[in-house]
Amino acid sequence: MKTVLKQTALAAMIGLSTPALAGLAYVSNEKDNTISVIDTELLEVIDTIDVGARPRGILLSPDGSRLYVCASDDDSVQVIDLATRKVVDTLPSGEDPEQFALHPTNGDLYIANEDDAIVTVLDVNSKEILAQIDVGVEPEGMAVSPDGKWAVNTSETTSMLHWINTETFEIEKNIVVGQRPRHVEFSKDSKIAWASAEIGGTVHIIDVDKLEQIHEISFKVPGVNQDRVQPVGIELTSDGKYAFVALGPSNHVAVVDAQSYEIFDYLLVGSRVWQLDLDKNEKHLYTTNGVSGDVSVIDVDKLKVLKSIKVGRYPWGVVIDPSS
Repeated sequence: MKTVLKQTALAAMIGLSTPALAGLAYVSNEKDNTISVIDTELLEVIDTIDVGARPRGILLSPDGSRLYVCASDDDSVQVIDLATRKVVDTLPSGEDPEQFALHPTNGDLYIANEDDAIVTVLDVNSKEILAQIDVGVEPEGMAVSPDGKWAVNTSETTSMLHWINTETFEIEKNIVVGQRPRHVEFSKDSKIAWASAEIGGTVHIIDVDKLEQIHEISFKVPGVNQDRVQPVGIELTSDGKYAFVALGPSNHVAVVDAQSYEIFDYLLVGSRVWQLDLDKNEKHLYTTNGVSGDVSVIDVDKLKVLKSIKVGRYPWGVVIDPSS
């Protein structure tokens, strides 16, 4: 990274045009209490940031200048200044924050507090807690619809999706899904929500207007015992073509037709694949593989794994800076 910066500075001094800087991916390593920084052009780790205990959920601020990290065992959300790559602030979060999601317009942060069975709503700018909403047992997954109308929490032990009205902070509906739901992902138009059920081995497709399940997907990875097929992270392409589903200790990512819900393929990645993120152009998909301690990079057009990048111990979350 230092070499790239020196070349950019030299080119500026002598009046030459400068190449665009590569994107950066940030990976939370829950056993090392670190964030790995990956250069998405070099496909290698270029820096490591020390953070709080057991970092899990991770996301970028809307302007890309800050990184928010759930330091679960420190009961806090930490704020990293990406210009300096230092922790510069701590936000109130409730106990054991697992995952969180930002409202797309007002900046409210919705935080799943696993130990307390609540969702905390935080005004990031004022640090004021706006609401604490009782949900089911062991809340983990957290998503806000792109249109900002809904916040959805998954409660693992209760096996429910809790649909929270973002205007009133009230739960308007609870939808029962498969055992141990872990993650929710909305389509770009906010009309469909995808929810994974880890122990159930299923993904549940929800019609958002009706708040009803319209389809359920089951997975059978060839040569893998069924009890190891445990869906967790989900990533959708913006063109509506693919859904990628991380299948946990089966060590595979399922490639699903996002319109017909048929399974195209299973891609072998690292051990215990957990979360996923697409790069800016949606040409590459990055997966966190907890047990093998690496990140797999998948070519989306070819549906082929290109490389595994060694990171810290037990990588959990990944987010890629779309502004780089």
